[in-house]
Amino acid sequence: MANTFRSETDTAVGTSPATVYTGPASTQVTLIGLTIANIVTSQIEVDVQLDASTRTSGAEDSVYLIKDAPIPVGSSLVVVGGDQKVVMEPGDTLKVTSNTASSADVHVSLLEIT
Repeated sequence: MANTFRSETDTAVGTSPATVYTGPASTQVTLIGLTIANIVTSQIEVDVQLDASTRTSGAEDSVYLIKDAPIPVGSSLVVVGGDQKVVMEPGDTLKVTSNTASSADVHVSLLEIT
């Protein structure tokens, strides 16, 4: 079994859901960090969803990890980190949406297990 630490980013996320990461086939993934930064001059609100609708087995739901979370000007929000981890299965996607156009930078740290 190979373990690979990875980092994914997306810049200027806006009002359309941005797929920040998709779990590869035959790979289990552990999210170990997810930070979203406000890059505009007004407060924003963000949603983070784990979309499992393309799974081939198990629950095929799309669920919120956080919804309508405010991020003040010059701040960031740590959605996943510290003691909290999130497990993703092959085909799961991580999506981020803001209520303001081109307003959020996203950084994800993860461990892929193949």
